[in-house]
Amino acid sequence: MNDTDHADRTGDVGDTVDLGGTGDTPGAAGTVGGTGGHRPSARRATAGMTGTTGTTGTTTGTTGMSRTAAEDSVQESRAPESAGPAVIVTGGSRGLGRETTLRLAAQGCDLAVCGRDAASLEAVAEEVRARYGRTPHTARLDVLDESALTAFVRESAARLGRVDGLVTVAGGARGTDLRDTEPSDWDLTCRLNVTHPAIALREAADHLAGTGGSAVLVSSVSGWKPAPPAQYAAAKAAQIHMASSLARELGPRGVRVNCVSPGSMLIEGKGWARLRDEDPRGYREFEKEFPGGRLVDPRDVAEVIAFLLSDRARAVNGANVPVDGGQNAPGAYGY
Repeated sequence: MNDTDHADRTGDVGDTVDLGGTGDTPGAAGTVGGTGGHRPSARRATAGMTGTTGTTGTTTGTTGMSRTAAEDSVQESRAPESAGPAVIVTGGSRGLGRETTLRLAAQGCDLAVCGRDAASLEAVAEEVRARYGRTPHTARLDVLDESALTAFVRESAARLGRVDGLVTVAGGARGTDLRDTEPSDWDLTCRLNVTHPAIALREAADHLAGTGGSAVLVSSVSGWKPAPPAQYAAAKAAQIHMASSLARELGPRGVRVNCVSPGSMLIEGKGWARLRDEDPRGYREFEKEFPGGRLVDPRDVAEVIAFLLSDRARAVNGANVPVDGGQNAPGAYGY
């Protein structure tokens, strides 16, 4: 699965509940992450959520993506540039969300970032400050709290002065197999992956129309290459379809909406990294699901997100862009 942060399974996308975001749940019992896959499990778990908000500062940044130490040192020696495009990122402090935040900061974006964990938010904000000389606006909140999410988007627009882009990374799921799930598991999973991006885009749409901006919704390989749990796969598939529908609705106003579907990502501390450390043989078998023999690097997903937000992608609208390395099965145990 992915590795976001809002599931009872731990995925690997960005920042939500304990759910996971993009690409990283091999099979922790009862949890689901973002995009990637997992092994079936029979035990249910519950996710804890918070709805508190907090803020910190605004942004500034430089250009270029840091992929090597040499590149990093060059970038960090540059003086801050004038205000660049303003982008709002939900779930932007961990996993894929963190890499997306850093990638956008590297190319000079002013940022507003929310997440559930205060320490992770401060850590990514400090990294942006140290490397790029800018301070992102941050808010600690649970994206399932509609009023907190709405307030975050509105306040971010006010602080940044404009909105050129929106990235919804937070995602995940709750519940396991069909017989062990309850209606509330389906409801929470849908609210996290479908309702949260819809609310964020609803609040940002007028601002994006004013700048000719765009939105990128982070879905999952599980949204179009089915694997259990069904509630996660269904929600991610709905997210992909929703992006296409909203692209048609908002296109006449000059707003593009696209989806990115990451494959299973290797993120230290997350599910696939744990599988690698705890079950090396199982991990090597899972690597065979990838023609290139390795899981997805979240930095590569962040590159695609940054591209889709840019004017270079002005002809791309309503698309679902897989960034999965040609991955076959979304889970560690085949279809």
